[in-house]
Amino acid sequence: MDASRGDGFVPIDLLGREVAREMDWLAAEELLEERGLGYLAEPFSLRFDDGSRLRVRIVEVSRERIRVKKDDFGDIRATRMDYVLPFPVPAELLTVDTSYDGVFPGP
Repeated sequence: MDASRGDGFVPIDLLGREVAREMDWLAAEELLEERGLGYLAEPFSLRFDDGSRLRVRIVEVSRERIRVKKDDFGDIRATRMDYVLPFPVPAELLTVDTSYDGVFPGP
């Protein structure tokens, strides 16, 4: 949850990323509570070694790994493609996909 440094705490999200700088325990707890879990449902962009990107959704988060799947927009006929990422996941490897406008792509 929070990593202790010096006299304060650094809030860390469920992806293992620092959310803010060192602060007191209560402020860190309030920040994480306010952040909630909703960000895990957002579409993300997975970057591969060759620099290409793929739109993905998070399907599992644990202290051992983070598993994502290719975003198939709910198509039950689509072949599922899963990718296992390390925990904590490096920020440059998995970012929020800001291109998503909430509109389902047409055929």
